[in-house]
Amino acid sequence: MILNKIESGVKEPKITLVGAGPGDPELISLKGMKAINTADVVLYDAQVNEALLNHAPEKAIKIFVGSKSDDDSFSQDAVNKLMIDYALNFGHVVRLKSGDPFVFARGFEEVDYAESYNIQTEIIPGISSALGVPGLHKIPMTYDALSESFWVLSGTNAAGELSPDLKVAAKSKATVVVLMGIEKIREITAIFQQEGKNRLPVAVIENGSSVNENIKIGVVDTIAELIEDHQISAPALLVFGDVVSLHPSFARIKNFYELIAMQ
Repeated sequence: MILNKIESGVKEPKITLVGAGPGDPELISLKGMKAINTADVVLYDAQVNEALLNHAPEKAIKIFVGSKSDDDSFSQDAVNKLMIDYALNFGHVVRLKSGDPFVFARGFEEVDYAESYNIQTEIIPGISSALGVPGLHKIPMTYDALSESFWVLSGTNAAGELSPDLKVAAKSKATVVVLMGIEKIREITAIFQQEGKNRLPVAVIENGSSVNENIKIGVVDTIAELIEDHQISAPALLVFGDVVSLHPSFARIKNFYELIAMQ
């Protein structure tokens, strides 16, 4: 007689994609935490706060599969195969991803790959840094007449080139959030300068919501120098838009330009 998986002690394979949020371990959802509590294996990325691993069962296998922007530790293909192997051999795999799994995180690719093996999947959204991090600094995406919509863009496409959508976004009055664009800051600001938006408020936020978070406020003409002077590096996001003027630090910049205009 053939034993079923429960009788033989082999667990039913399952893969759960969990959004860990932008960095602060307390910003994960309750549902995401419950998934970690039941994990047999946790595959986690570079920007995931490792404090979250303490919520996994003691016997759970915890494997780092992330890569920083300048260190391709694992290819996507390798991560996909690891998910399948561990799910088939151990049961419940939690794929712990920073931010939200479906915002520039290849969450769909991973779910699609898992389902091609008929493995049960579940998606638990997370707080994307694109929205959550500016919000922590009281920078809204929309506000009255300042902005009625927002864009969330990757600074570069798969070929490492500037996203053509940036040129379209720069023409609008919308708030523009750029992820993974810090290395191309001068090229990005040039696009806004071509639209005559030299004094458009800009925020750069490094390591958002983490203990070593760093934020600088400027305008299109000055933000590249601020980034270089303060040695801000990835992971960092950029927020272009009039809504950045609501940040308390912008008052000093506004007063400076008003003084120049009076002279």
